[in-house]
This record gives sequence, structure tokens and C-alpha cells, in this order.
Amino acid sequence: MARSSGSTGPTLAVVAREAGVSVPTASKVVNGREDVAPETRRRVTEVLDRLGYIRRPRCETPKPAPMVDLVVHSLDSAWSGAVLHGATEAAHEAGLEVVVSAAATRGRGGPSEHGWPDKLYARGSSGVLFHLTELAPVQYAWLDERRIPFVMIDPAHDPPPGVPSVAAANWQGGMAATEHLIELGHRRIAVIGGPGRAVRDGGRVAGYRSAMAAAGVPVPSAYVRYGDVSEAGARRRMAELLDLPEPPTAVFVCSDQMVPGVYQAAGERGLRVPRDISVVGFDDLPQARWITPALTTVRQPLSEMAAAALRKLLRLMTGEVPEAIRTELSTRLMVRSSTAPPLRALL
Repeated sequence: MARSSGSTGPTLAVVAREAGVSVPTASKVVNGREDVAPETRRRVTEVLDRLGYIRRPRCETPKPAPMVDLVVHSLDSAWSGAVLHGATEAAHEAGLEVVVSAAATRGRGGPSEHGWPDKLYARGSSGVLFHLTELAPVQYAWLDERRIPFVMIDPAHDPPPGVPSVAAANWQGGMAATEHLIELGHRRIAVIGGPGRAVRDGGRVAGYRSAMAAAGVPVPSAYVRYGDVSEAGARRRMAELLDLPEPPTAVFVCSDQMVPGVYQAAGERGLRVPRDISVVGFDDLPQARWITPALTTVRQPLSEMAAAALRKLLRLMTGEVPEAIRTELSTRLMVRSSTAPPLRALL
């Protein structure tokens, strides 16, 4: 009797001949297909049992790993690189796949204008991480209608109530930056924040105000400046500060991205950092170590924030309720070469 390779039982061809059916029909019975007449199925099954045909285990295609989307504002920023690293590391540990998309945050045409919502829905993504300034109300509604779980990473503006997020302890960081300058002996300390309505920058400025108040140091209104996060905008704000009758001896800049503009404005006045003016940033982007002098700055743990957001998203995907809707991770002051005691002790 002919036998199948690696088997001690009869071949499927033998079974088909004994049952009086074709090999494809016998194969359908073996594989549990439904498109076989009941009488034919009974006859083939009897032959299978009588001859002791050994059914080989079916090779099932492994199920793909669950997939989540990471949507960032752009793919060429230092922030996105750190977020991507943290999210993918945590996803690997959880057995998830991550698909990265770049998208603007707003648009008159709603979610479909940017493409990512329709694409993630078509892919069947199990959830979404957003590293965007904010979402438009229509985008929140789109996600809610489709019951897609999502988590915001470091949003600049407070998301609606109930929207889960992971952020840095901005108030704590702003206070630590300012306390460092006070401990060095500075009293004329200014701050340059990002857009005034950004809650993230507001927290950093609030930390600055708290440190100044705790030290009994008054804050002139002219020492608090807001603008965009560009180098050009920071250069203008710094020039305004240096034009004051009593210019500051130190400045807390709420984003490392603005610091080159601050350095440039100081250099245009013949001032050197930190001999003539001390500068503290916020973020600890790679450029903080490359710039000259190396920047004293507040490190916000972007990779850790992304990993925490991924774990929070995983709980949402499994139907769990997060312990906290908003999670804040501690910041840390990184002291480098851009800060020093004021040049004259009386300042």
C-alpha cells in the first residue's frame, strides 16, 4: 500500500480509491470543508477510520501582532525621534507592532484631510498614540464614534476631560530651572515662554514664578515674554529684554529650540554666555549638548513618556480603566556650561 512521506498510514489517493471518490473530494473531507454531500462524507470518513489514515496537523498562518498607530507632527524633529524610540521599545515588549504617521494637527476639512484617520481605520489599528500639539474637536469626535482608544503624549494644550495623556512635570521643571539661577546668585531673571495659551509653557512659567516668589524676588512684568518656539522669535524676545533699563542677568527659556536665537541676540550685543548672561533651557534635546556653550537645561523624559503612554494605551485596548487619566513624569535639571554666578556680585 502506498504511504505518505513521513507517515505510517495510507495515502489520500488510497483513501479516495477505496471510497470511490476523487482525491480532491477526499481532501475536502479531511480538511473539514462543508461543500461535500452528507453520504459522500460518511463514506469517506468510514474509509479513513478503517484504514487508519493519519490526519496531518493543519499549518495555520500565525496571527499578526496587534497594531497601534503613532501619529506625530513631523518625522524630522528631535522630539519625534525620542518619542518613537520609547514607543517602539515598549511595543516590542508588549508584542505590538507600531505604524508611524506624520500629520498636521488641524484642518478645515476634518480628519480625512490629513489622511491618517482613514488609514489607521482601514488598517484596523487597535489604538493610537498622538504626539501632537492638540487635536481638533472633530478629530476627537471621530475617534470617539469609532471607539478607537488613544493616548496623548506631551500635549501643549489641555485635552478635553477624560482624554488620557502622559506629560512631563512642567511646573516642577520650571521651578528647578529658576531655583538653579537663584542659587547661583541671580536676581534679575527673565523667562521666555512659547505661545501664551499653551498650557505646557504656562506650567513652566508658573514654576518660574513660584521659585521667584519663594525666594522673595519680585518679577517685573517686562521680564516675562511669550512668543513662538522659533529661533527668530526667541531672538526678538531676547533683544527686547536686553533693551530694558535693567536687563536680566539670566534667562529661563522654555524650549531648547529657542536657545540659539537667545545666544545670537546676546552675541549681537557683545555679551557672552555665561560670563555676561546665564541661560537655562527646557527639553534636553541633542542640540543642548552640541551648542556652545553646552546648555544647562531641564530634561523632560520623552522616551519614558512615550513608553508610559503605550502601556496606558494597552490597558485601554484590553478594556481596563487607567489608574489616572493624566500622568506626569518627573523632570531633571542637567547642569552644563551655560550658567554661572552673575558677573558683578551686586546684581
